[in-house]
Amino acid sequence: MARASNDRLSSGEVPVHGPASSGWLLVALCAAAGAYCLLRMRSGAGEQRSAAGGEALMGFGMAAMAVPAAVYTPPSWAWPLYAAVFGAAAVRALWAARAGAHHLHHLVGAAAMVYMSVVMAGSPAHLHGRGGSGIPLLTGALLLYFAGYVLLTGVRLVPVAAVAGSGARGGSGGWGDRPELARACRLSMGIAMVAMLLTL
Repeated sequence: MARASNDRLSSGEVPVHGPASSGWLLVALCAAAGAYCLLRMRSGAGEQRSAAGGEALMGFGMAAMAVPAAVYTPPSWAWPLYAAVFGAAAVRALWAARAGAHHLHHLVGAAAMVYMSVVMAGSPAHLHGRGGSGIPLLTGALLLYFAGYVLLTGVRLVPVAAVAGSGARGGSGGWGDRPELARACRLSMGIAMVAMLLTL
């Protein structure tokens, strides 16, 4: 049985429950979060539009980064390009943080994307997803931050969802203006970030 499994793997067949399937789940999760953030950009509040734009960039960037290497290996110039794009997003978030501390989370997220891009650029393609490529202390600090963020956002989401479910059925807000959906979107991207950092 083990011999047959090894033969399938050596012939290039990808196991159903292997890294490729979890990679596609991450792609779907991040792309859905990015698409919802695009919807939120139609909001009437300028501050919310700005935050949603940064989160949409993060969602689609994470989706592209999570595509399994067995399916598509980005060219060598893609990782420096990712680092430059998210470096610019980090500078923008740092500038925006003067107006509100909530932009600091966007700064950490963009910095994490820069870090992952640099690690991927310096790692051979066959090592992606096997761990051990990053700086353990920095990877651990980012993991602690995003794990804490996921737990805190999950706790905050429960009361908002309960209130929205009981009293907001007749509300006038559109899908892009619902706070519980925005938090669920951020929670999804936080979970995806934890998963991606664990494979670094």
